[in-house]
This record gives sequence, structure tokens and C-alpha cells, in this order.
Amino acid sequence: MKNKIIPYNPELKQRARQLRKNSTLPEVLLWQKIKQRAFGVQFHRQVPMLNYIVDFYCHEIQLGIEIDGQSHDFNDVYDLKRQAEIEAYGVTFLRFSNEEVKKNMFSVLLVIEETVNQLLE
Repeated sequence: MKNKIIPYNPELKQRARQLRKNSTLPEVLLWQKIKQRAFGVQFHRQVPMLNYIVDFYCHEIQLGIEIDGQSHDFNDVYDLKRQAEIEAYGVTFLRFSNEEVKKNMFSVLLVIEETVNQLLE
């Protein structure tokens, strides 16, 4: 498997810990569905990468998942720059809105499962 180590700013470790302790409802809901190798791979929450923190990340297949809530409103340029910098390290990204996770979890999980299967091939 890939399991490539991506460098990160060590100062983000404490912030990532805080984010794990204070997860949003959509993050908690999704975490309940993807933890414990639910798709045959292991995800981690609030993972520091470069100078950013990714909501969910699987090292084995280099898959990042972001849930866009209020903190992402009107930050499209920043989010795209951030995503592009991380993708330069070979990471695949999936983005879902808070509403998608809360109201359409089935479809969100299908997209994640399909992407995991493609990356495992």
C-alpha cells in the first residue's frame, strides 16, 4: 500500500487534538460510519498535513475527506489552494457539505466506498 508520509507543521498537533475533541455533528456522524476499517481501510480524524488539518485521512490509500461547513463559507479560493497543495503529494480528495452528510449519508457513503475501491485497485 502507499502509506506515504506527508510532512506537517508540528505546531498543528495541539489544534488537531482540539478539533478531535470538539467535532461538528456532521463529522461525528460520518466518523461513526467510517471508523474501525468500515471500508477495509483505516481512517484518522483531524490529520495535520503541510500547514493544514484534514478532517479525515486514510494513509493506506492517500484519501482525504473534507466536510465543508460554516468555516468553509466564502473560503473557496483558500480551500482550493489548500487542496491543490496537498494533492501535489498524491492525495485524493473528497468534499461533502454538512447538509450532504446530515441529509444524504447513504450517497456520501457510496461515494466513499467507490473511491476506496478504486484506490485499492
